[in-house]
Amino acid sequence: MSSALRSAIQQSRRSAFARTARFASTSAKAPTLKERLADLIPAEIENVKATRAAHGKKSFGPVLVDQLYGGMRGLPALIWDGSVLDAEEGIRFRGKTIPEIQEALPKAPGGSEPLPEGLFWLLVTGEIPTQEQVTALSKDWAARSSIPSFVEELLDRCPPTLHPMSQFSLAVTALNHDSAFAKAYAQGVSKKDYWQPTFEDAMDLIAKLPNIAGRIFRNVYGGGKLPAIEADKDYSYNLAKLLGYADKPEFVELLRLYITIHSDHEGGNVSAHTGKLVGSALSDPFLAFAASLNGLAGPLHGLANQEVLVWLRKMQSKIGENPTDDAVREYVWSTLKAGQVVPGYGHAVLRKTDPRYMAQREFALKHLPDDPMFKLVSQIYNIVPNVLLEAGKAKNPWPNVDAHSGVLLTHYGLDQMNFYTVLFGVSRAFGVAAQLIWDRALGAPIERPKSYSTEAIKKMFQDKQ
Repeated sequence: MSSALRSAIQQSRRSAFARTARFASTSAKAPTLKERLADLIPAEIENVKATRAAHGKKSFGPVLVDQLYGGMRGLPALIWDGSVLDAEEGIRFRGKTIPEIQEALPKAPGGSEPLPEGLFWLLVTGEIPTQEQVTALSKDWAARSSIPSFVEELLDRCPPTLHPMSQFSLAVTALNHDSAFAKAYAQGVSKKDYWQPTFEDAMDLIAKLPNIAGRIFRNVYGGGKLPAIEADKDYSYNLAKLLGYADKPEFVELLRLYITIHSDHEGGNVSAHTGKLVGSALSDPFLAFAASLNGLAGPLHGLANQEVLVWLRKMQSKIGENPTDDAVREYVWSTLKAGQVVPGYGHAVLRKTDPRYMAQREFALKHLPDDPMFKLVSQIYNIVPNVLLEAGKAKNPWPNVDAHSGVLLTHYGLDQMNFYTVLFGVSRAFGVAAQLIWDRALGAPIERPKSYSTEAIKKMFQDKQ
């Protein structure tokens, strides 16, 4: 997509939201998220109609055969409203950068990091919520947080050797038992109202993930009976409590930041696209997000942060805790010469340092500047890009989000690396759920791209230069 067209579409969407804006400060009672969404949907339906009427027959440009063989890299094929990833400036959530949302979104009392509840509101509505609206959302999720007893039993009967992500996917799939959308669809709900039960399922999905994640953590790694969620606390505090870390305020703050920056990264990554694809078949949000989790579990997607940590620990064991720059540089070169990649560096889209990495770096500089592993990460940050450029190994030699997150979690004692992708999954639910709601509100059709065999491609071009 050309930058001009992308800007025009984004501006059109912002204008549509602005035309229907009704801010809490002008009303006696702030609207709930569902009420605000109901206000926004009619204008966005018209906005999409107008965009398609104006641009529907225009071309993004040629599709190259290499793109079909190369994982569809750069192939424009999806509508994803919550976030857009720019190769040079990184992710924007509804047009806002990470520093902008860190400043604008409501915080917990005494906290400085954005509440994920506010980020979800932004992803769904395109608006910054009030503190009152975020508090109401926290309470709503706490009220929805319990999981069915049969799901608890499913998790309790899983062997501790079953990977936490497999257990996570299993439990989320089982929540389909109580899907509001599945029930409404069976009863013949009108297509124009699909978004309403989808919204309820999306809210239930996000609300129940801490209880699922906490139960998996304690079953696999110990920690005793799962405590109760506190109705007057925010989402991240309750997740920290279920993991056994509520007594560490800095860890709670880290979770608020972690969930926010991992929530969405436009629609083309494996977990986001999988959720959208499965949802397009009108599978309910539980089934769609369970599929997302299975994609996230892959080593090329959600396991990258633990691979970074393993690599860092191997480096420490080989060259010590306080290595010289020359020692680090030599170790990086030995990794490349062994035919391996430097984990945590490079990105399929980005061509600069990932803003999510920088947000985590700022957190570390504030809260754990003397941590030995953080010092090593900082040292590597100053060395690896030049080595990768010299080696010609990467179009983007800069660090991505995975280069930092494991180090932060480990600092606070969460060193169970197989569990890290579960936290990533909890976060990614926010972006997938928001898009599923809008897909049903806008009547998005089932996905059905065209595929070709190698022989068909050869035949197609055999008489062409």
